[in-house]
Amino acid sequence: MTDDVTGTARDEPQGARETLQHWESAATVPLTVLGLGFIVAYSVIVLVPGLPDWVRLVLVVEIAITWLALVIDLIVRVALTPAGSRVAFLVHHPVEVLSVVVPLFRAFRVVELARGLPYFHRRTGDAVRAQIITFALAYTVLFVYFISLATLQVERGAPEATIIDFGTAIWWACVTIATVGYGDTYPVTTLGRVYAVCLMIGGIAIVGTTSALVISYIGDRVRRITHRDETREQL
Repeated sequence: MTDDVTGTARDEPQGARETLQHWESAATVPLTVLGLGFIVAYSVIVLVPGLPDWVRLVLVVEIAITWLALVIDLIVRVALTPAGSRVAFLVHHPVEVLSVVVPLFRAFRVVELARGLPYFHRRTGDAVRAQIITFALAYTVLFVYFISLATLQVERGAPEATIIDFGTAIWWACVTIATVGYGDTYPVTTLGRVYAVCLMIGGIAIVGTTSALVISYIGDRVRRITHRDETREQL
């Protein structure tokens, strides 16, 4: 009797893991489509302020559906995770968790799906660097783009605002994330300044990652050249 109970208890986590895998496989395409739709919908709402009411309503509904789908996906994935591993799951999946709360991370979910490509499963030095570069570039572009949109949305129309169009918003985001900060444009609203702080923090992380990649690449090249020269000398 004890062996049967133990065997059943062992089978339950395995069955839950298989169900979780099936769910993730089935949800990938719908979530990708919704994520892309969210990017387009939010962009249109911010960049085209004079939209007809019915168009704006459709876009808002699409954004709401995306949010609801992400909430359901997170709840299902947590429920299918063994009870003792749920906290670890949430800790190791920050993009999924934050996408439920922060709109920016809903776009990041689309990038996360690219991790399923076979090439990125390789563990060679070149493959790892390619993975880091690809994802870092995608995250950087989306990060700058969405911070620019969000800042433009709250700054446009504010008294003494300097960020009043998308071109200026992109310019401000680029010089800020590059830690240049010319000071010609800057947010004047409280929420805009919050976005600016997020951009500064993100800029530090991006610059650090880029520096690490360059150092890693140079170190790898030096090792290869040294190994090649040593091999020639031995011959």
